[in-house]
Amino acid sequence: MTTVPKLETIEITLFPTGVAEIAFNRPQRYNALSPQAYRDWLTAIQWAAQCDDVKVTVLTGRGKYYTSGQELAMPNFDDDDLPAEMERRRQTTKNVVSEMIQFPKVLIGAVNGPSIGFGTTTLALCDVVYAVPEATFNTPFMKLAFCAEGCSSVLFPRIMGQAKANEMLLLGRVFTADEMERCNFLTRLLPKENFREQVLAIAEETAKFSVEAMKVTKELIRGYDRKFLEEVNEVEMERLAERMASPDSLESILRFVEESKNKKKKSKL
Repeated sequence: MTTVPKLETIEITLFPTGVAEIAFNRPQRYNALSPQAYRDWLTAIQWAAQCDDVKVTVLTGRGKYYTSGQELAMPNFDDDDLPAEMERRRQTTKNVVSEMIQFPKVLIGAVNGPSIGFGTTTLALCDVVYAVPEATFNTPFMKLAFCAEGCSSVLFPRIMGQAKANEMLLLGRVFTADEMERCNFLTRLLPKENFREQVLAIAEETAKFSVEAMKVTKELIRGYDRKFLEEVNEVEMERLAERMASPDSLESILRFVEESKNKKKKSKL
């Protein structure tokens, strides 16, 4: 009997049809990506790639959000292990992207709500992406003095066109699901009602196909690009590490954290 990993921040469901659903499962935190969430994501995607009972994988979120992106907090500069811990986190993030680049099976993104940051960039590594009409997409990297990641620096211009990609990556504009469908980032919009069931039905029909035929065809589509994307991932993560350690980025994160605290205080009044 197949053992399905039990994770802290991600819920994995393996259906008898061979469909595996990997769901971000911190709805009370809008599925924010904590360090544990990145580790769980890596465990989940590696398991789905290696498990023979998994034929098709769906990546989605529980609750109102797909994911609100990286959970931001100021580092503890008194921690002697901080440099090593930051390097471990960087490596985990890099490995998540690498596993998605190398993922051998059909990978379906199912965007059930707003998608921010790393959640949005990694959608470009999925084979097919469905979304509810109410979903929004945002990469607020410039606001935080970060930089592009998840291979978005090359995949976004390739998919969306240079102008739209620049507007998202450099200007941080929030795109609607309709806009993302029109610029070919999304495969199709599906009604919000019973969205999960609709995506799972599509995945289950796909799982009836020959797994080997799908693997061969995906390799023909993506294989030539994998080495290049791995190189892009390497460079992006190096630049991101530099950016996150920079004074302007730390100042931006501090400002964001303070603004979030003030909003929470006002909401309690």
